[in-house]
Amino acid sequence: MSRSDWFDGRDGADGPDEGAGRPEGPRPGRLRRRGPLLPTLLVLIALAVLGGIAADVLTDVWWYQSVGYSGVFVTELLSKAGIFVVAALVTGGAVAVSLAVAYRTRPLYVPVTPAQQVLEQYRQAIEPLRRLAIIVVPVVLGLLAGSGSMGSWRTFLLWANRQPFGTKDPQFGLDVGFFVFTLPWLRFVVSFVTVVLVLAFIAGAFTHYVYGGLQLPGRGPSTRAAYVHLGVLGALIALTRAASYWLDRYSLSTQKGSLLTGITYTDANAVLPTKAILAVAAVMCAAFFLAAIWNRSWRLPIIGVGLLVVTAIVAGAIYPALIQSLKVGPSARSLEATYIQRNIAATNSAFGLDRVERIQNTVPEQAPSQASLRADAESIPGVRVIDPNVVAPTFRQLEGERDFYAFPDTLDVDRYTIDGKVNDAVVAVREMNLAGLPDGQRNWLNDHTVYTHGYGFYAAYGNQRTPEGDPVFFEGGGRNSLGDYEPRVYFGELSPQYSVVGAPTGSQPKEYDRPGSTEGSSVKNTYTGGGGVPIGSTFRRLAYAVKYREANFLLSDAVNGQSRLLDHRTPKERVERVAPWLQLDGNVYPAVVGGRLQWIVDGFTTSSAYPNSRLVDLADATTDSVAQRSAVVQVRSGEANYVRNAVKATVDAYDGSVKLYGWDTADPILKAWEQAFPGSVRDISEISGDLMSHIRYPQDLVKIQRDLLNEYHVTRADDFFTGNDRWRVPRDPSVSTQDIPVVFQSIALPGEDRASFSITSPFVPASNTEGGREILRGLLAVDADAGSSAGKPAPNFGKLRLVEYSSNQAPSGPGQVVNQIKNSNVRSQNPAEQLGLAQYITNNSSGGKQLDYGNLLTFPLQGRTFYVQPIYVQASEGSGSFPQNKITVAVYGTNVAWGDTLEQAITGLFGESQGGDGGQTPDQPTPETTVAQQLAAAIAEIQTAYTDGQEALSKSDFAAYGEAQKRLSAAIAKADALAAQLGTTVATPGATPSPSPSPSATASSG
Repeated sequence: MSRSDWFDGRDGADGPDEGAGRPEGPRPGRLRRRGPLLPTLLVLIALAVLGGIAADVLTDVWWYQSVGYSGVFVTELLSKAGIFVVAALVTGGAVAVSLAVAYRTRPLYVPVTPAQQVLEQYRQAIEPLRRLAIIVVPVVLGLLAGSGSMGSWRTFLLWANRQPFGTKDPQFGLDVGFFVFTLPWLRFVVSFVTVVLVLAFIAGAFTHYVYGGLQLPGRGPSTRAAYVHLGVLGALIALTRAASYWLDRYSLSTQKGSLLTGITYTDANAVLPTKAILAVAAVMCAAFFLAAIWNRSWRLPIIGVGLLVVTAIVAGAIYPALIQSLKVGPSARSLEATYIQRNIAATNSAFGLDRVERIQNTVPEQAPSQASLRADAESIPGVRVIDPNVVAPTFRQLEGERDFYAFPDTLDVDRYTIDGKVNDAVVAVREMNLAGLPDGQRNWLNDHTVYTHGYGFYAAYGNQRTPEGDPVFFEGGGRNSLGDYEPRVYFGELSPQYSVVGAPTGSQPKEYDRPGSTEGSSVKNTYTGGGGVPIGSTFRRLAYAVKYREANFLLSDAVNGQSRLLDHRTPKERVERVAPWLQLDGNVYPAVVGGRLQWIVDGFTTSSAYPNSRLVDLADATTDSVAQRSAVVQVRSGEANYVRNAVKATVDAYDGSVKLYGWDTADPILKAWEQAFPGSVRDISEISGDLMSHIRYPQDLVKIQRDLLNEYHVTRADDFFTGNDRWRVPRDPSVSTQDIPVVFQSIALPGEDRASFSITSPFVPASNTEGGREILRGLLAVDADAGSSAGKPAPNFGKLRLVEYSSNQAPSGPGQVVNQIKNSNVRSQNPAEQLGLAQYITNNSSGGKQLDYGNLLTFPLQGRTFYVQPIYVQASEGSGSFPQNKITVAVYGTNVAWGDTLEQAITGLFGESQGGDGGQTPDQPTPETTVAQQLAAAIAEIQTAYTDGQEALSKSDFAAYGEAQKRLSAAIAKADALAAQLGTTVATPGATPSPSPSPSATASSG
């Protein structure tokens, strides 16, 4: 073709004179010289911004070097930088090329029309800025595109290191790895390319239109260059839409619907074919754009786009809706059965529910004897009456020592071997709380160089209490049952933002370590660990001064040549930084391992692209009454339909060192990340036996699994569809808007000959009303004992056992049990307590007192359920108030009993043990039990003497009456003395007789 045919003009692209035929603007006069202030300010601002960025990057480099994970930082940085550069260059380059091509192929002579006269004014306005705009616009768009694309670095690395799952999707016959690794990256690439092409099309169309190359219909012909340029771009956009439609077919596998996640009957028989049709239609639309180059008309592309839109509406929306309403709706139960079964199978596999062992609860035909019930109840090891969610203020008041020491608001449960016996324990670390310092002591030196760390690990028996109802500690505060270990906590959940530690050898220690042996004294310490970043050089101090906007790094003599800076100090933050590909459990916990205090953190690999598996909102699933009120227990976020507890991580509380151990080594996502970050995850064989003994099943994982079991405890598609046996997690009786928390406890389920340390949660029937029947339908117990063998978890660890109760023989659920407790008038088994249970609860819930319920513990017991409810009382006002376990309630069937101790409550339900007093019990030291029993005997003597006296008086036997009165006086004196030891009083004769098991305190046979 001739040059004139291409450009619609006689001259070259630039012409003999770019300004020919256009009025020349007035020449500017002499410009006034600008002062140096504005350029100087701009330079200073630029330097400040660049300095801040440089300081952040440098300090990050030093931090990753200090923990030994430089490779993670480099890989993440290079991935982000690579994606940024590629995205910026592609976007900016495409827009720049489109602008340049459109401008260079503009017509040199434009017909004079009213529309062109208006455009001429725009051209004159744009011309002075044209050269700048052709650079600035692509650069800005490129930077924006690069910044927006950086977030896909995880998607890229997973695709680049993809692994097979070994399981095929039932609809397409593709390995699940395609959906998890490849499909997300392909969707990103297609979306990105579409955006780039649309931006290039808009830039080219705008330039062609402004410079006369593109004419609206009816206003003259467009240039051939415009047809070629925009036709090619339009065709490419249509092809990306075709690719998107084709990928949409696979994305249906993770589409969340009202019935299930994944492909349904309508998707398989209506949506999938229409997506293929739309892909073909988009390819035809691309051909129409190319055809416009030859016929020099936009008619075909417009028709093609219109037909594509109509096809998308009719075939993509209306047709599937008709199939759903006219065919599927009336017969959904049968038509959806295949797809529901796929969903059940995929969900079970993706969340580990295929490991559930189902146990049917059976009620014995013959009522068990009281003796056997008591024996079984007493055989439950370590019934935990000390609730970690309640006793944090008790730890703080009893063991805090100073106001600037703090315990977390939610404590943890672990196991420790004391005197050869494994005990469930409530544990916590005493950390530094700068908010507890008086305002007059708050300054940079104190906050960051003196009060730098916490001190001490505290542990109390989970099943023991003092006579006053306080925890019985076996570790911390001068007690030492765990041997020698480093008690200082420089890295913890409550640690300050940063601390400057370390000093030259021989210098006077300045860090507050712990209270001294005499009143008001203290012990000082100098950090000698290898944690943190050395900041002895002036350059490093300058970098941190810029990072934290703090001049004292350069001015204070507290920063010396041996100083180290400790920052990013919480265990979760440290693990998140070295493993940015993990989701972490909301609750980390401390343990004494190998002479060190270690924080144990559970890490999950997750995906939202597992085909046909239920998408779970992690925030909804992991929220419960504890997470809702706790500052240290966090709630997960996002959606997932695949979860694996892939990693167990530890953070050393003294030096901050982080170790990642591969746990679920068969997880393909973990394998992909190990390949992406080689050397960052250690083999499971490196887990010591000591560490293994403290590893437990993660709370968030069991919360997710119990959320799914509400529906997925059924295995048949028909049962799932009808939904007539759906469950729910009970509400916490003390926080009616939140789910009951999961509970760590040692428990034996029906058919098991020994109890195992487990994490448990009950289920009740789902109901659309608040007044729905709350009977117990299921009890989930997950084995949380990993054993103590180095590098080898116990074979039953993570085993999910689900006790299922039939609806016609189901025991009371938590809500019903709490209602029984609050309305029971049964008397305490402590004879000194004159009130019924309901009145006791009422009296201690007002009048300056506050009553709190601990975890409601649930235990299967001979076909029924044995509940234990610790109750705490504290003053409702006053800074020194803290909860004490004053009573424990036990419930079996419809029977309620209570007392100061669990032993007394069991006695109230099942009578005295065959040994007489039942022996010493773990939840109460012997002395108080002995005094209470002596008092009960004395009251019995009072009642006997009083009865004998009344009988003698009725017979006018005054000698016998006088002897009975002497026995009565002696018994009263004895009872008064014993009651004084218990801090109570005894009613004189005529008062109530000695307590004995009431009809409501005996086990029912129903």
